[in-house]
Amino acid sequence: MTGLATTTARLVVLLPALAALAGLLLARRSRAASGFVAIGAALAGVALAVLELVAVHSGGVTASIGTIGALPLGELAVPLHLLADPLSAVVALAVTVVGAAVQGFARWYLAEDDRYPVFAASVSLFLAGMLLAVQSADLILTLVGWEVMGWCSYLLIGHDSRRASARRAAFKAFLVTRTADLAVVLGLVILAAGPRTTAIPRVIAHWQGDHGVLLTAALICLLSGIAGKSAQFPFQDWLPDAMEGPTPASALIHAATMVAAGTYVVARLFPLFLASDTARLVLAVVTAVTMVGSAVLAFGQSDLKRLLAWSTVSQVAIMLSGLAVAPASPWPGVTHLLAHAMFKALLFLAIGWLSVLTGGTTAVAMTGGLRAHPMLRALVGVGLLALAGVPPLAGFVSKELVIGAAEEGTRHGPVLGAWLVLVALLVTVLLTAAYCTRAWLVLTHERADLAQPPVPEAGAAGHGHAPIDTPARLSVQSLGVLTVLGGILVLTPLVGDVGSIGWFTAVLSLLLVAGAFLGVRRGAAATTSGDAAERLGPGRTAALDSGLGVDTLYVRALALPVTWLAHVVVRADRDVIDAYVRGTAVATRWAGVGAERAHTRKPSAYLVWVLLGMLAVAVAGVSLW
Repeated sequence: MTGLATTTARLVVLLPALAALAGLLLARRSRAASGFVAIGAALAGVALAVLELVAVHSGGVTASIGTIGALPLGELAVPLHLLADPLSAVVALAVTVVGAAVQGFARWYLAEDDRYPVFAASVSLFLAGMLLAVQSADLILTLVGWEVMGWCSYLLIGHDSRRASARRAAFKAFLVTRTADLAVVLGLVILAAGPRTTAIPRVIAHWQGDHGVLLTAALICLLSGIAGKSAQFPFQDWLPDAMEGPTPASALIHAATMVAAGTYVVARLFPLFLASDTARLVLAVVTAVTMVGSAVLAFGQSDLKRLLAWSTVSQVAIMLSGLAVAPASPWPGVTHLLAHAMFKALLFLAIGWLSVLTGGTTAVAMTGGLRAHPMLRALVGVGLLALAGVPPLAGFVSKELVIGAAEEGTRHGPVLGAWLVLVALLVTVLLTAAYCTRAWLVLTHERADLAQPPVPEAGAAGHGHAPIDTPARLSVQSLGVLTVLGGILVLTPLVGDVGSIGWFTAVLSLLLVAGAFLGVRRGAAATTSGDAAERLGPGRTAALDSGLGVDTLYVRALALPVTWLAHVVVRADRDVIDAYVRGTAVATRWAGVGAERAHTRKPSAYLVWVLLGMLAVAVAGVSLW
C-alpha cells in the first residue's frame, strides 16, 4: 500500500495541473472539450484521493515522496518531498469533492459565458495549488501552493473583468493577501534557517525543543499571513467583496481552498504551536474577535450571498480557534474544516441555482424564492441547519467538537485564550443561528407576487440560463448528502483524536439556537417582507453592508499613503533624476551650437594630412599583403 500512497499523492497534485494546461490549450478550440477535461480531471481527482485515503489507513504514513529532486542551495537542504498521512489524505478528499462539484455546476452556470474555458482551467489550477499545499512535506512546496492559490483567486474573483466592481474586488483581494504573504515568507525563512532544511518533519523536530522568542516570532509571522489569506481580523474585508466573482468561484474559495488553507497549515505545524503559548494566545484573540464581529455583520447584509461570505469569515475563525486552544490534537479544528467544506459549498451552489430562478441574490429579489422549488428548499434547509449547528448534521458535530476542545483547554491548556474562545464560540452560536433563521424566513416568506403556479424544478426560463442539467443538479445534491452524513465521519478511523463533545455545552448551544430562532421569527413577523434585518433600520443596514467602513479605512490607511509616496517618487524622478539627464542634453546641445558657430566651414590643413596618411597606410597594407 505504500507504493499506492506514493503514486496517488503525486497524481492528485499533478492531474489538476495538467487539466489546467490542457484546458488553456483547448480554450479557443472547443468549449465542450475544455469542460470535459475539467470535469473529468476533477472526478478522477476524487477517485485518486479515495485511493490515497485507503492506502494511508492500510499501509501507514509515507513522508518522503520525491518530486523533481532536491534544489541545490548549498547548506540549505530543499528536498521538495510530498507526504501522505491521514491529515493530508482526508483534506485532499474534501478538496477534490468540492472541486468536482464546482466544476460540474460551473459548466451549467456559466453556459452563456464566453470565457468559461478559462474559468474552468483557472479552477483546475486553483485545485492543484491547494492540493500541493496539502500534500507538501516541504516548506518551499507549501509556499508555492500558497502563492498559486493567491494568483488564481485574483483571476477567479475578477473573472468578469468587464465590470469595474469585479476588477476592484480582485485587485483588493490580491493586494491584501499579497501584503500579508510577506510575513509568511519571513516566518518560513526563520523556520528553515534553524535546521538548515525546508523538510517539514525535520523543521518540527528541530523547533519542538525551542521555546524561545525566535520560534514565537516565526509563528506570529505565519499567523499574520494566515489571517490575510483566511480573511481574519484585521484583513477580513476582502472576502465579502470577492462575491463579485461567479458563484462557483465563491463556493471554491470559501469552502475548501484558499480561506481553509491557513487552517491546514496551522494543523500541519501544530506541534510547533503547542510549543508557543504566546502564538496560540494571539491566534485565540484574533479568532475570537473575528468570529463574533463577522457573525454580527452577516446578520445585517442586504445580499444573501454576502451573508454567506461573512459567515465564512466567522466559520474559519471557529476552525482556527480549535487549533488555538486544543490541548493536544489539531483534529477538532480540522473536523470543522471538513464539515464546513461540505455545507458551505452546498449553500453557495444552491443560492447560485436559486439566483438564476429569481434573478438576483439580494434579500429583496430572493424573498419567497424557495416556495416554488421543493428540491432547492430541502437543500438550502439542510445547509442552513448544518451552518446553525443543529444535530445530527455535520455542522453540529464539528462545532461541538471545537467547543469541547475549548472547554478542555480551560482546564489543561492556555487558560486565558481558552476562556476567551469558549465565550466567543457561545456568542457566535447564537448569532449564527440568528442569521441562518433570518435567511430561511426571507427565502420562504409568502409574498403576493409569487402566488402563481410553481415553476418546474429544472426551469430557469427568462433568466438567461438553460434548465439546470444533470451534472449540476447532482453536484448540489451530493453535497447535501455529505452534509447530512458527514457527522458520522468522527465515528470512523478516517480522522484522528477529535476529542469529545461536552454535553453540557451542547445542550447550552441548542438552547441558544432555539432562542435565536424564536427571537428572529418574532422580529420577522413584525415586518411586511419577512426580513428581521429591517428592524435594524436603513442606516444600520447600510453600515453593516459596508463592513462598518473598513474599506474606507483601508483606503485612508493604505491607499492614500501609497498614492502620496507614488507622487513623491514621480516628482523626484521627474524633477531630480531626470533633471540631470535633461541638463546633460541641454549642455551638449549648446556646446554643439557653439562649436558650429566657431567653425569656419573650411577644411583644416591638419584634417587633410590625416586623411592622406590614412590613405597611404591603406595602400601600403594592400600592396605588402
